[in-house]
Amino acid sequence: MDILAFLIPISLFLGGVGLVAFFWSLKNRQYDDPEGDSRRILNTDYDDHPKA
Repeated sequence: MDILAFLIPISLFLGGVGLVAFFWSLKNRQYDDPEGDSRRILNTDYDDHPKA
């Protein structure tokens, strides 16, 4: 039972790190255009100057 005193805070800390990483990725616009990427990979026409 003493191990739970270590495992519970460690798991809460790691969960918090994961949550912070998720919010960081949202803030840095990592999920802006997932559907466009899936359509672009199937397209045979290549754009030399894609939109930023």
